Amino acid sequence: VQLVESGGGLVQPGGSLRLSCAASGFTFSSYAMSWYRQAPGRERDLVAAISNTGRSTYYEDSVKGRFTISRDSAKNTVYLQMNSLKPEDTALYYCNARGDRTYWGQGTQVTVSS
Repeated sequence: VQLVESGGGLVQPGGSLRLSCAASGFTFSSYAMSWYRQAPGRERDLVAAISNTGRSTYYEDSVKGRFTISRDSAKNTVYLQMNSLKPEDTALYYCNARGDRTYWGQGTQVTVSS
């Protein structure tokens, strides 16, 4: 099983990034997918989630209207489009798959700074 995140980097406040998480080794269509983030000295928090069908989504209050989670079953990939980024969005972002089992990616760093 692998969850490989990509797309992180350094961006100025107000900028955008698109994170990707490529999944393999399990039945992607049977798993809900989520993005979590963890800032230094803080707990890992749920940012956004999408159901296995893609019909339902959830967003943490601070990212509503700025972030969009989506999934592409043909590519076994989940995305997090992040717009209007703020310095407080700086964190290590993790991909999570939840179904019969739970899997985590290794994380991708997002830094929002001028």
